[in-house]
Amino acid sequence: MATRLLKVTTTVAKVLPQYQRALPLTSVTCKRWRSTQAATYEQAILNVPETKVSLLDNGLRVATEDSGLPTCTVGLWIDAGSRFENAKNNGTAHFLEHMAFKGTSKRSQTDLELEVENMGAHLNAYTSREQTVYYAKCFSKDLKNAVEILSDIIQNSTLGEQEIERERGVILREMQEVETNLQEVVFDHLHATAFQGTPLGRTILGPTENIKTINRNDLVQYISTHYRGPHMILAGAGGVDHDELVSLAEKHFGNIGGSFQGEIPSLTPCPFTGSEIRVRDDSMPLAHVALAVEGCGWSNPDNIALMVANTLIGSWDRSHGGGPNLASKLAANAAKGELAHSFQSFNTCYTDTGLWGIYFVCEPLQLGDMMFNVQGEWMRLCSNVTEFEVERARNLLKTNLLLQLDGSTPICEDIGRQMLCYSRRIPLPELEARIEAVDANAVKRVCMKYIYDKCPAIAAVGPIEQLLDYNRIRGGMYWLRL
Repeated sequence: MATRLLKVTTTVAKVLPQYQRALPLTSVTCKRWRSTQAATYEQAILNVPETKVSLLDNGLRVATEDSGLPTCTVGLWIDAGSRFENAKNNGTAHFLEHMAFKGTSKRSQTDLELEVENMGAHLNAYTSREQTVYYAKCFSKDLKNAVEILSDIIQNSTLGEQEIERERGVILREMQEVETNLQEVVFDHLHATAFQGTPLGRTILGPTENIKTINRNDLVQYISTHYRGPHMILAGAGGVDHDELVSLAEKHFGNIGGSFQGEIPSLTPCPFTGSEIRVRDDSMPLAHVALAVEGCGWSNPDNIALMVANTLIGSWDRSHGGGPNLASKLAANAAKGELAHSFQSFNTCYTDTGLWGIYFVCEPLQLGDMMFNVQGEWMRLCSNVTEFEVERARNLLKTNLLLQLDGSTPICEDIGRQMLCYSRRIPLPELEARIEAVDANAVKRVCMKYIYDKCPAIAAVGPIEQLLDYNRIRGGMYWLRL
C-alpha cells in the first residue's frame, strides 16, 4: 500500500547575525517529512511474527518466534515446581536450580562460567510454584552453543557432594534475605493460609529442616521423575530460526525420556480456605496486609474479565503523586485521604485455581479506613462499575500486556509459560479481541461470582492491632442494599 507523505515547510523569519551577510535577501527553509499513514495498533499486532511449534518423538515441544534480531533468548520451561513436592522434599526444585550451574561431566563450574562470559551471554534460572526455567540470552550466531550448554546442565550435572554442601549454605542465607522482604513474607503467609494443608501452601524455598537434609539422591530422583519430554518446552525468541532450533533440540534433547517411571506426576487439588494469618510486631513502623479471594486458573474463561477488574483497582504509591482525577478510584481516595503508603492489586493464576486480591502498606491507625475503602471498591465492582471505567481499564490492560513483551527474553518467557499453561500461544489479535469483549456487565458478573459474599484469605504483618477481626472483614464482603 502506497504511503502519502505530507511536506511541511517552516520559514524562519529572523536570520542569525553571522549569516545576515551571506543571506541578505533569502530566508532559511527547513523541510521534514511526516507520514500520514502510521501503523495503527491493530496493524502492529497483526504484523507480530507467528509462533511456530514442533513436537519431537519424545514429547518435547519446540516453540519459537523469529523477529530477526541480532540477539536471542532460548530456554527450557519445565512443568515442575514446588507444587509437585511433598512435605518431606519441599525445596528440592529450588535446590536443583541452584545446582544447575555448578559443573557437569563435560565442564567444571569455572569452565562453564568462562564459556558463557566469553560468548557475551547471560545464563539464568528460576523456580516458581508450578514451573522451573533455565534460559540463556546470547547473540543469534551463538544459538548452537547456548542450546548445547542448556542440554549439558540439564542432563549431565555432576551434583557433587561438595557443591551440594556449599549451595546448602547459600540457600539458607537466601532464606534469611527473603525474610527481610516483607512483601515476599506476606505473600508466603497468604498462600499458607489460603491453601493450607496443600502443596500450594508451602514455600518455594522449603523449610529450613528440609534444606539441611536434602541430599544427592533426592535431586537425582526429582530429575528422573519430572524432567521428561512431555513436561518440557524448548522456547526461543529473537533471532531464532525455527527449523534450526528443532534440529538442535533433536540432537541435544532427543535422548530425554518420553515416558515416566511409575505414576505420571499430576497436580494435587488445592482447595481454597477463607482464613487468616496475623504476625503482630509493634516495633515495625508500617503494617503490611494482603487480602485475597479465590481466583481462577489460567485457562478459565473468566480470567480475562478478572484481569480487567484487577486493572480497575490498579496500583498506587504516594511517591507518584496524583489527586482526585486518578484513573483508579481507590488510588484517588488513598491520595486524597492519605490512607496508605502504597497498594497494588494482583491476579495470581495457577493451573486450576488462583488468588485475586490486593496488597497494601499503611500506618497502623489507617488500617480500618484502608480496609473499608478496599472492600467498598470491591463491592462497587460487583454492582456499579461504569462502561467508561471498563473501557479505560481495557486499554490500560492491553498497553501493559504489550509493554511486558519488550525484548526477546520477555517474549521467550511468554511463549514458554503459555505453552505449559494452554498448550499453545494465544495470538495477540485473539487476546485483544477477548479483552475487548469484556464490558461492564461481564466485570459485574465475574466479581459477583468470585468476590461478593466470599470468605477471604488475609495475611498481615507488623503493627496490626487496629486491623478488624476476621468476622468484621468477612461482613464487608457483601452489601445488603444490592
